[in-house]
Amino acid sequence: MITRVPYGGWANNLLLSNGQIELVATLDVGPRLIRFGFVDGPNVLKEFTDQMGGTNEQEWMNRGGHRLWHAPEAKPRTYSLDNVPVAVEVLSEYAIRLTPLAETENGIQKQLEVLLDPDEARVTVIHRLTNIGAWEVELAPWALTVMAAGGVSVIPLPPKQPHTDVLTPGFPLVLWPYTDMADARFRWGTRYITFAQDAAKGPTKIGLPQEDGWAAYRVHETLFVKYFDFDPSAEYPDLGCNYETFSNEEMLEVESLGPLTLLAPGEAVDHVETWRLFKDVPAFSDDASIDRIVRPLVES
Repeated sequence: MITRVPYGGWANNLLLSNGQIELVATLDVGPRLIRFGFVDGPNVLKEFTDQMGGTNEQEWMNRGGHRLWHAPEAKPRTYSLDNVPVAVEVLSEYAIRLTPLAETENGIQKQLEVLLDPDEARVTVIHRLTNIGAWEVELAPWALTVMAAGGVSVIPLPPKQPHTDVLTPGFPLVLWPYTDMADARFRWGTRYITFAQDAAKGPTKIGLPQEDGWAAYRVHETLFVKYFDFDPSAEYPDLGCNYETFSNEEMLEVESLGPLTLLAPGEAVDHVETWRLFKDVPAFSDDASIDRIVRPLVES
């Protein structure tokens, strides 16, 4: 079911609901997905209240929610403004396509397709970048979900192998210049990394090639799981990352990336994520509890 509703100070938004979960996409700016949660439950996405309802600002606004960028990150290219209305196509009772005005400053048009499962707490988000410029551009689709404060994320690690079987490196762990390996927000486990959002801690970020193709975030006793692809033969940005995560005092981002692609004028590239929600999920603290609580949900 799709209905037009006011939300967060914007007059024009679409609410998609299957009776279990709901998602809100604003039409006044974007494309942005600003709410995702169980019906009558809290929003698992961050909302920057002082930026909600705004339009036509002179600088880029985070706002929260979910957005589409393209990597590698650079200013001003990555931070192109997305503060004007978007066109919407209703594809079915549970699916929409959002297309903003052409981004003339960098020649890359963004588009989101949202397909809500009619029966389950699941949604598919298709991220599309189209080169509408006059020359080819190398980029990677970059899907950033800004999660509500106070939660903890789970990042699976590849299985360990004996030293005598594998003598070459397995995968890189990518650090940004401001990342502190002693930061207590991280727990470096055997099978998982956990990364907690902390209102007393500033910016930090890591990335890695995530071969399992999922990451999770628990907040408000709700588990958000994001699924995405990994192509071992492809080249990814940021020293080979298809998964990155950033946090500061206000939020934590769960980010997936597609392979680097050389787009000729008129060409497009898609990057697909699937999201799921689980309610009343207990807290976890170590690998054993993640194996017991999180992994069965992820694999269900």
